[in-house]
Amino acid sequence: MKALVYTGPKGLEYREVADPVAGAGESLVRIESVGICGSDMHAYLGHDERRPAPLILGHEAAGIVVAGAGSGRRVTINPLVTCMSCEACRSGRENLCASRQIISMPPREGAFAQFVAIPERNLVDVPDHVDFDRAALAEPLACGWHAVKSGERALDRPLSQARVLVLGAGAIGVGAGLALAARGAGAIMLSEPHAGRRAFAAERIGLDARDPAEFSGEGAFDLVIDAVGFAATRAQASDTVRPGGVMVHIGLGSAEGGLNIRRMTLQEITFIGTYTYTMEDFRETAAAIFDGRLGALDWIETMPLADGAQAFGDLLAGRVSAPKIVLKPQQV
Repeated sequence: MKALVYTGPKGLEYREVADPVAGAGESLVRIESVGICGSDMHAYLGHDERRPAPLILGHEAAGIVVAGAGSGRRVTINPLVTCMSCEACRSGRENLCASRQIISMPPREGAFAQFVAIPERNLVDVPDHVDFDRAALAEPLACGWHAVKSGERALDRPLSQARVLVLGAGAIGVGAGLALAARGAGAIMLSEPHAGRRAFAAERIGLDARDPAEFSGEGAFDLVIDAVGFAATRAQASDTVRPGGVMVHIGLGSAEGGLNIRRMTLQEITFIGTYTYTMEDFRETAAAIFDGRLGALDWIETMPLADGAQAFGDLLAGRVSAPKIVLKPQQV
C-alpha cells in the first residue's frame, strides 16, 4: 500500500510499504479520510520521543471495513487501543489504561496510509448521510468533548451560567467551543493570536474568537480550557480564571512553565489535566456529529495523501486558516 512515512525531523516520504495485517479481533479498514493533528506536527518537528522515525503517523481517521467483522461498514476509528481488563478500563476510564496504545505510536502504525488494522471494538458505524471527512473529526472533537465534561463536573455552577474562555482556535479549541455550545454553556469566547484563524472561527464557524490581548486582567472566567498547552497559554489561563474557577488543560505544546501557582493556590483554582477521551466520550461525540449538534463541520481543507508533505509545510508556515486539514489516501 501507499503511505506517508515520517523519516525524521521535517521529513515525510510518500512511498510503498507493506500492507497491515489484522490480528485476532481486529478489522482492516480502508482509510478514506485522515486528519492532521497537532501531535502529528510535534512528531514531524522531532519533538515527540514517543513517535520515533520511521513511522506512519495519523490517528484521526474514517473509512470502510474491507476485512474482518462487518466488511463493507462505513466507520470512524477510535485510535486508542486499551486492554479492557484493568481497573481503569473496567471503570470506564479507558484513556488511563496503563497498557494503552494509539495508532501512530509504536507498536501500532498510523492512518496516513491506504489501510490500517484496528480492534473491531474501536469502530463506530457512520450513517450514510455523513461523509468521511466529517466522520474523521470524531477523534479531535472527542478531545474537546471530554475536556468540557471534565470541567463541567468540577464547576460550582451550572455550565449554562458559566463564562468560558477557550485558548486556541485550532481543531481542538474549535471542538471544545462547539462541545460547550452543544452542552448548553453560557458565554463562550476563544482566544487566538492568528488573525486568519480568528476570522475563520468567527465567520465560518460562528464562534466569538478574539486576540489574546483583549483578555487582560484577572478572574473574568469561570472555566478556562487551554487547547494549546504552551507556557504563554498556561499563564493566560491561570490569570484569567476567577477565584474558585476551573482550568482544563488539553494541549501538549510544551511541558513546562506558565502556571501562576501562587495565585492558583491562594484563590483555590482547580487544575484538571485531560488526555484524549473515554470510549463513551468518543461515541457521544460521534453521535453529536451525526445528528448535527456540533454544526455543519464544513471548515475542513482536503488534500491527497500524496501531497501530505506540502500540507505539513503549509501548517508549519502558518499558511492555513482552516482548523483542520484532512488527507485523502485514496485520491491519486
